[in-house]
Amino acid sequence: MKIALLGYGRMGKAIEAIALERGHQIVYKQDFDLQEGTLQAAQVAINFSIPDAAVQNIKTAMDAKVPVVCGTTGWLAHYESITAYCHKQQSGFLYASNFSIGVNLFFKLNKALAQWMAPHSSYQARLEETHHIHKLDAPSGTAITLAEGILETGRYKQWALDSDQDSDLSIHAVRTGEVPGTHTVHYTSAVDEIQIKHEAFSRTGFALGAVVAAEWLAGKQGVYSMEDVLNVS
Repeated sequence: MKIALLGYGRMGKAIEAIALERGHQIVYKQDFDLQEGTLQAAQVAINFSIPDAAVQNIKTAMDAKVPVVCGTTGWLAHYESITAYCHKQQSGFLYASNFSIGVNLFFKLNKALAQWMAPHSSYQARLEETHHIHKLDAPSGTAITLAEGILETGRYKQWALDSDQDSDLSIHAVRTGEVPGTHTVHYTSAVDEIQIKHEAFSRTGFALGAVVAAEWLAGKQGVYSMEDVLNVS
């Protein structure tokens, strides 16, 4: 498979290594100071750019009839317009806040636990997420996805950073060191606490999941998610 890399930072390089190990070819690389190869030669593009570049990168690939896998977070105010553009261009698009296979199974577990806990008002839910100091957005896209899974129950009005309101789902974001990503969901009462946690040991899981998603998306039209890739919808 011929792949375009839109964003060639640490994640782009990790994706490149996994893709080459799996027998794929990188035919295009783009970053703020790099443009190498031919986008139109690609069968699929993988975008891990900075947030400000994501929308234009995605549209440029769709204009070239190249479906896009996107793992950049911090641009989702434009999600609806991008999915509409995808349909207009008869292209393919797959966004995930986190491409780790383990995290996407964790998302399903989180939704199930949220449903079980919703009737028990003595438990207050909260989220904690920790990432490396280079991550630009807070909270993480993964934390927001987890929060949205809990908000579906109607137990909380909204998520908010470091809120002390019972009606809010509080998210605490930490940026320290070179932590790849740790997410913990807490349900705390006066007598006990339930936790579920996902801890990434490296970026390899994210890179592998992105390449698996690209393998799945190549040749398809429409808008998809990792639930489609993993068949857990």
